[in-house]
Amino acid sequence: MKTITVMGGGSSAHVLIPLLSETSLNVNLLTRRPQSWKNAVSLDYRLPGGEHIRTFKGSIATISSAPSEVVPEADIIILCMPVHAYRTVLHSIAGYINKKKKVFIGTVFGQAGFNWMTKEISYEFGLDNITTFAIGLIPWICRTEKYGSAGIVYGAKPVNVAAVSPKEDFSLLNEVLLERIVFGCFGHGKFKQADNFISLTMSLDNQIIHTSRLYGLFLEAGGKWDNIEDVPYFYRDFSEKSAQILSGLDGDYSLIRNRIKELYPDKDFTFMLDYIELDNKTNLRNNKTVLETFGNSSTLGAIRTPVVQEDSKWVIDKSHRFFYDDVYYGLCIAKWIAQKLDIDVVNIDNLLSWAQDVLGERIIDGGRLMISGQIKRDRYKYGVPEAYGYTKIDEIID
Repeated sequence: MKTITVMGGGSSAHVLIPLLSETSLNVNLLTRRPQSWKNAVSLDYRLPGGEHIRTFKGSIATISSAPSEVVPEADIIILCMPVHAYRTVLHSIAGYINKKKKVFIGTVFGQAGFNWMTKEISYEFGLDNITTFAIGLIPWICRTEKYGSAGIVYGAKPVNVAAVSPKEDFSLLNEVLLERIVFGCFGHGKFKQADNFISLTMSLDNQIIHTSRLYGLFLEAGGKWDNIEDVPYFYRDFSEKSAQILSGLDGDYSLIRNRIKELYPDKDFTFMLDYIELDNKTNLRNNKTVLETFGNSSTLGAIRTPVVQEDSKWVIDKSHRFFYDDVYYGLCIAKWIAQKLDIDVVNIDNLLSWAQDVLGERIIDGGRLMISGQIKRDRYKYGVPEAYGYTKIDEIID
């Protein structure tokens, strides 16, 4: 397995390309912006304080916006893009995947039932040769320094998790890919195997961090500010109000997680964790509160709140991926499962009610999801199991 096709232009792509090409793998890139990429991509490894450790240098063999040019030869395909784009991209490339060999398809961030997505294209395109994998959380702290040519990595998480189906393919994937992108470069962060994908779907950070912070900003300031300088930083200024909302959301998720564990006692849910447990386990910390998990990180501290200017005010950007990823492919999934299990999730309901007002659509009414019609009109908009044709909890517990 020598050829890897990276898809998308997120910060993780700027990390993967140099790390993989330095190990003599052939790396191709599928991107909507091929003209913005250079064949040579560098990655600066720095400490959080800015001290330079080393530079990884990589090269891209083929850069293209056409799946026909970079998909057929791929042994491994890995997605580096917003979660809500996964399904659309998978369907756009499925017809070009080589059916004559084993092909691994995965993502660096395993939110939102990635196995449901690959099963969907497997059935529709007759792809019985694919192995699905998903990394639980992005394994590095990273950002893009110059789009298409330079990235920055501040190190890797000490503990990483991946789910693979078929399960017996984990060893091969670990040898060819996983070991090379973390432990081989940073000397720590070996991957552990999650027994199922639902553990990754229900162990979360982004979908409750992002949504709770946006909702908290709305409650505190109406989600609008007179001057850009008045807009709080997303993490650096994370408030007690936002932390309380996050804890409430995580509490609702815990109700769902605990019920799943009760219903399926024979399953291994070692890696289906609540928010603080997940952060402590992957980063080898001992935090007790939500605010402690953000600490004094200079990398997180620099992230700004997504806003746009409207009528001389700065308002929360409702077109941002924090809504499309974390509402449509995050909270809505949890609500669908809770509804099937007859679990009241008041905190999730409150946030979905706020989000639908911001987005100007109908997501929830009277504590019930109201998105079946939208799913029929736009099959890719929502990531709930219903969008894949699943009607029972048994069908999503891999």
